[in-house]
Amino acid sequence: MTDQTFKYLAMALYMLAMLGIGWYAWKKTTDFDDYMLAGRGLKPGVAALSAGASDMSGWLLMGLPGAIYLSGLSEVWMAVGLTVGAWLNWKFVAPRLRSYTEVSNNSITVPSFLENRLKDKSRILRVVAGVIILAFFTFYVSSGLVAGGVFFESSFDSKYWIGMVVVGGITILYTLFGGFMGATFTDVAQGIMMFLALIIVPIVGLVAVGGFGGMMDSINDVDPSLASLGGGTLLGGISAAAWGLGYFGQPHIVIRFMALRNPQDAKAGRRIGISWMLVSIIGAVMTALVGIAYFQQNPEFTLTDPEAVFLDLAQIFFHPLIGGLVLAAVLAAIMSTISSQLIVCSSALVEDLYNMVAKKTLSAKQGILLGRAGVLLVALVAISLAAGRSESILSLVAFAWAGFGAAFGPIMLLALYWRKLTMPGALSGMVVGAATVFIWGNIEALTSTLYEIIPGFILCSVVAIVVSKMTYKFNAEIDAEFDEAIRRLDGEAWASAQKEPVAAGQR
Repeated sequence: MTDQTFKYLAMALYMLAMLGIGWYAWKKTTDFDDYMLAGRGLKPGVAALSAGASDMSGWLLMGLPGAIYLSGLSEVWMAVGLTVGAWLNWKFVAPRLRSYTEVSNNSITVPSFLENRLKDKSRILRVVAGVIILAFFTFYVSSGLVAGGVFFESSFDSKYWIGMVVVGGITILYTLFGGFMGATFTDVAQGIMMFLALIIVPIVGLVAVGGFGGMMDSINDVDPSLASLGGGTLLGGISAAAWGLGYFGQPHIVIRFMALRNPQDAKAGRRIGISWMLVSIIGAVMTALVGIAYFQQNPEFTLTDPEAVFLDLAQIFFHPLIGGLVLAAVLAAIMSTISSQLIVCSSALVEDLYNMVAKKTLSAKQGILLGRAGVLLVALVAISLAAGRSESILSLVAFAWAGFGAAFGPIMLLALYWRKLTMPGALSGMVVGAATVFIWGNIEALTSTLYEIIPGFILCSVVAIVVSKMTYKFNAEIDAEFDEAIRRLDGEAWASAQKEPVAAGQR
């Protein structure tokens, strides 16, 4: 067999495995709640690996190593900020959101939770939230498709558009049929693959460059500033660390919290998820540093695209079959995020927009069919955007991440921890946060100075609090639900509540 044949064999095995998982999930999916939230039955380990894999995407294996390869360890502050943000998200958002979404009319999406939490009869809040999700996720899904095109281009000397279509097509298939459950189960498999690949590649690379000392010597020969954590500007470091703010508002991540079996599972999920994340990020950083050293020591090898440093090292270090499986881990990272985002987009279209326009209750079969139609529609729009390949993976992810973080992050925290948040406050804050990111992120002079999530997050928070204080009126139902959500954080209270009959108005 030729080297390319071995790599194609590894890719085929991976693709078949993902489709098989999607088929299994399809057999387990019976209604729209199953399709969108897996019946709220995720174990903490499954939720943690699923959240991690859907979060990290091609950014972890391509974007982050590429940024560090180009600019050095000063880019690691982004990883530090993300790790801290992920821990805070699991600690403060996960248990309360799991409890509150069930108390508040069994909400299964972020927009429906905000509408139910704030008792918005006008439904404007839900519509605006759904539109924001669709707008920013279109860019986010595009980033994954760009990563898929670059992946096939670098790994198989294929055309960019072929890779984009293959990655998009396979992901759409298993997401169409498996829904949230299919995306979650494939995420677990993909998370394990990513974890192992990010351990193996840097370890083999360290041996190849002469250990840690040899690596540092070679990096210093290239540019001593690459090994410095203090490189770059102060605002640049703050901008990188501020990525952590985005976690609180990422719909494709917080939806995993809603799907936990109970709020108490968040503790175990946090430990598993953050452990996975720490090892994976350290592996990504070490891959970039090993890459700098290896290509300095071996000038006969040329790296044409910094975001492909992980891909190129895997092909250099391993037998083509093993290298192909490592490459499949990169594909896993890309596809896991795309599938999760497509599911959230589908829920926004069906649960948050269509249901209100149609003003009728969908049957289980109709809900699933419309959910699948939503997946297909968003995917096609994202493919058309990615076809131009006008942006880097990291820049597309950065824009979408900031949009969700600024529009939803402060609102989610206030909704969970401040009983006086009002619908006008949440709506105005959300709109200001999203608008700030759109404006700031498209002005080069501003975005090159400070990451747009910072002004967006601050303005959203200030506006939401000020408007809420101006419009607050006591609501006994909101107050009672707020207290009940807190009460159910206790394990015994939660177990007792599950034995109670379903309240009127809950689904």
